[in-house]
Amino acid sequence: MLGFDQFKLKKHMKIIIRIALLAILIPTMSYGEDKLNREGSTNVAGVEALSGELRDLLSQEMRALQSGMMSIIPSYNSGNWGEIETTAGKMKNSYILKQRLTESQLKELHSVLPDAFIEKDQRFHYLAGMLEHAAKNKKPELINFYFSEMNESCVSCHAIFATHKFPALSSKGEKGAHTH
Repeated sequence: MLGFDQFKLKKHMKIIIRIALLAILIPTMSYGEDKLNREGSTNVAGVEALSGELRDLLSQEMRALQSGMMSIIPSYNSGNWGEIETTAGKMKNSYILKQRLTESQLKELHSVLPDAFIEKDQRFHYLAGMLEHAAKNKKPELINFYFSEMNESCVSCHAIFATHKFPALSSKGEKGAHTH
C-alpha cells in the first residue's frame, strides 16, 4: 500500500507545483498597455488591440480565474467536492466576461482576437465544465486530471498570447533546429 500512497503523493505534488507556477505567473498578468504600446508603436495585435475597458474586464476575468484555480487545491485536499463543483461551474460560465459584456464589446472581442485565442478560451471553459462534472460525481482522479488540464491550458495560452507579460514562457528556442 505504500506504493499507492507514494503515487498519490506524486500526483498531489504535481498539482501543487502547477499551482505555485500559477501563483507566480498570473498575478503579474495585466492586459493593460504592453511595452510596444508604451513605446508608441501602432502595430499591436490580439489582446493589446482591445479597448481599454475590454482589457480591464479581461484582466478582472483572469484574476477571478486565478482565485478560482487557487481555491481548488485546499478543496481537493479536503475532499470538498461540492466546493470544487461550484467553483468549476463559475469558471465554466465565466466570472465576468459573460456577465458584463455589451453586444458591441462581444463583437470587438471576436473581431480583434485571433481565432486561436478564442479556441483556447473555449477549451478552458470546456475543461472547467468537465471538472464541474467530475466533482459532482465525486471522482478525485478525474478532478485531478481536469484541473491539471486547465493549468496546462492557462500556460499554453500565456505562452502564445502573453509572452510580453510572461517572457519565461517564450519559445525563442523553437525557431531553430530541434535539439536535446
